[in-house]
Amino acid sequence: MTTREAFLAKVRQAQPAARPRPEVPVFDAAGGDLRARFTAALQLMGGTCVEVAAASDVSGLIRERFGAAASIASATPEVQGTRALAADTQPASLQDIDVGVVRARFGVAETGSVWLSEREYVVNALGYIVQHLVVLLDPAQLLDGLQDVYRRDDFRDARYAALVTGPSATADIEGVLIRGAQGVRSLTVVWVAA
Repeated sequence: MTTREAFLAKVRQAQPAARPRPEVPVFDAAGGDLRARFTAALQLMGGTCVEVAAASDVSGLIRERFGAAASIASATPEVQGTRALAADTQPASLQDIDVGVVRARFGVAETGSVWLSEREYVVNALGYIVQHLVVLLDPAQLLDGLQDVYRRDDFRDARYAALVTGPSATADIEGVLIRGAQGVRSLTVVWVAA
């Protein structure tokens, strides 16, 4: 047994017994227009919401926003990418992609967040290494608050998941807001039914 294997075996043996997760309390729903609340929360975090008539219009939206020469990796069959994306795609191969496209399973009105798991991303790096992320979201798939996320089976069953709210940003250097410092420079949520 290697040192690594011995170390991992000791860690596994020292694990506490499994216990049930605590119950998440149910708070009163804020209600109101979920789509308007989502949009306002996302805009506050630097994201943008747009609407298209159909998923087939997203390619035109991308060309309009990011230029005709933009390289695109799409994790959804609804939008054709310029670079193929599959589960065995090497994450580093996406480093020169301008636009990543993904369909979110659902959104959270309280925070303006979209929920993405390994199934939606196909390659997890898609959500972080590209310059711009375009997220398709069905308005019928909006949840009121974060408490509702924890009650969903897809949340519990995902090996990896992220609630993404706006583009990457930091303001820790001289108090200047920098977008895209550690991730995508822009996040565009496109309202389009699934």
